[in-house]
Amino acid sequence: MKAKMMEGMQRFSKAMFIPVLILPIAGILIAFGNLFTNARLLEVIPFLDNPITTGFGSILTGSLVSILGNLGLIFCVGITVGLANRDKAVAGFTALLGYLVFVNAMNKFMELSGVLFEGDSLQGSGQTLVLGVQILDMGVFLGIILGIVTAIVFNKFADKEFKGAFQIYGGSRFAFIVLIPVVVLLSIALTFIWPFFQSGINSLGTLINHSGNFGLFLYGALERLLIPTGLHHLIYTPFLYTSLGGAVEVGGQLFEGARNIYYAEIADPTVKVLSESVIWDARGISKMFGLLGACLAMYHTAKPENKGKVKAILIPAAVTSFIAGVTEPIEFSFMFVAPLLFVVHAGLSGLSFVVLNLFDVRAIGPNGMIDFLLFNLPLGIEKTSWPMYIVVGLMFFVAYYVIFRFLITKFKFKTIGREDEGNETKLYSKKEYNESKTKDKQETPAAQGDDGLAGVIVNALGGAENIQTVTNCYTRLRLTVDKPELVDEAVLKGQTGANGVIIKDKNVQVVYGLQVTSVRKAVDNYLGLEGTE
Repeated sequence: MKAKMMEGMQRFSKAMFIPVLILPIAGILIAFGNLFTNARLLEVIPFLDNPITTGFGSILTGSLVSILGNLGLIFCVGITVGLANRDKAVAGFTALLGYLVFVNAMNKFMELSGVLFEGDSLQGSGQTLVLGVQILDMGVFLGIILGIVTAIVFNKFADKEFKGAFQIYGGSRFAFIVLIPVVVLLSIALTFIWPFFQSGINSLGTLINHSGNFGLFLYGALERLLIPTGLHHLIYTPFLYTSLGGAVEVGGQLFEGARNIYYAEIADPTVKVLSESVIWDARGISKMFGLLGACLAMYHTAKPENKGKVKAILIPAAVTSFIAGVTEPIEFSFMFVAPLLFVVHAGLSGLSFVVLNLFDVRAIGPNGMIDFLLFNLPLGIEKTSWPMYIVVGLMFFVAYYVIFRFLITKFKFKTIGREDEGNETKLYSKKEYNESKTKDKQETPAAQGDDGLAGVIVNALGGAENIQTVTNCYTRLRLTVDKPELVDEAVLKGQTGANGVIIKDKNVQVVYGLQVTSVRKAVDNYLGLEGTE
C-alpha cells in the first residue's frame, strides 16, 4: 500500500512539472514588459519613452497577467497531459472540454440552488468568475482536481472500442462521454463540499503564517530535504499558486499565492512595495550563495593532488547553480557520501528565509542570478530591498563555507577530492557509495553521438522492455520501470554523465542537469517514442 501510494505521488509529481515549469516564463516576460514602462528606467534612458516601446511593454505585461486568472485551466490541462498513459494531446483536449462542462454545470446548479452571490463585488463571497462564469472560488485546486479526474477517466476508457454503427463513439470520444456525467456530478458535490475544504485551507494558511519564522524555517528546510525524492516542488507549489501563500488585492482584483501576487504587483506601477508574501518564493539564497560556499569548502579540503580535478568538476556545477539555480549537481556531490552535510544544507536553507524575513527583504529570488537581476533591478530598491538580499546571501556564503569545512575535516567525510586511494574523483551515486563498487572505464558513449548515449542509458535502465514511461523535469530524466533491480547506477553515473540516480520502488530519476531535454529526446528517439509526449 505504501509503495503504491509513493508511486502515485511520483506520477503526480512528474505531471505537476508541465504547468509549474511554464508559468515562470510568463513571470519573466511580465518583468521584461515592465522594463518598457518603468518610470525610473525611462528617466535614465529617455529614448525608450515613446508610444511604441511603452505600448509594447503594456501589451506584453497586460496579456500575460491574464494567465494568472486562468491557472485552474492551465493546471487541469497540464496535469491531464502528464498523467495520461497515451494520446496525451487528445487527453489534454478532453481536459479542456471537461473543464468547460464543469464550470458551467456548477454555475447552473448554484443558480438553481439559489446560492449564487448577487452583490456588486464577489470579493469575500467565496465565489469568483472563471472564464466569465460565476462559480465557487476553488483557485488552482479546481485544475488539480479536474486534471486528476480527467486522467483517470481517460486512461480507463480511451481504449474502449465498439463495432458497427457505434464505432464512432469509441476511443477518446467514449472517454469524453463518460467524463461528462462524472464532472457534472462532481460539480454538484463540490458545491456542497468545497466550502468546508476552503475553510480548512484558510485555517492551515493562517496557522502557517502565525507560526512566523518557525513556519518559514520548516518550509525552507523541507523544500531542500525532499530533493532526493523529487517531491520538493509539492512543498512550494501550493504557497506560490494558492491562498496558502497569501491573498492580496492588486488593481482591484484579488490574487492568491505568492507568485501570482508579485507578478501582478510587478505590472502595477501604483504598488510601492511588494507584499510580504514574496518571502515564500525567496528560495535562491542557497542556490546563488550558500552552495558556492560549500563548493569552496570542498575544494579547500580536497587532497592537494586532486584539487585540479575537483576544480574541473565543481566550477561548472557552481556556475550552473549561481546563474540558473540548478542545484542537484552540487547536492549530489555530498548527499550520499555525507548525509549530515545535506541535513545541514537544508537547515541553512530554511534559516535563510528567517533572516530575509527579519530584515524585511521583499526581493524576488526563486532561482539564479539571471532571474534575480531581471525581476528586481527594474523594480528598484524601495520596492524590493534587493541589495539586502545580496548582503544576506554573502552572509550565508560564509556560513556554508565555515560549517562545511569544519564538518568535512571533523568527520573526515569523503567528499569530492577526499576519496580513498584508488577511487576515482567524481560525483558518486548512492549505490556506488554503499557498495563501494568500482568498474572498468569504457569509452564514453557521448563521443558516439546521441544515439550511442541513448543506447547506453536504455541498457543501463534494464533494456527497452524494462522501461514503462519516460518523462523529464527541469533537470531530471524521470522513468517508471518494471524491474528496478536491473538499473545499473554505476553505468549511468560513469558513462552517461549523470550527476545522480534515485530509485524509489519502480520510479527512477536520473539527474542530468540542464541538458536533460536533449537526453530525453535521444532516449525517446532510441525507443521509438517520438510524438508520445
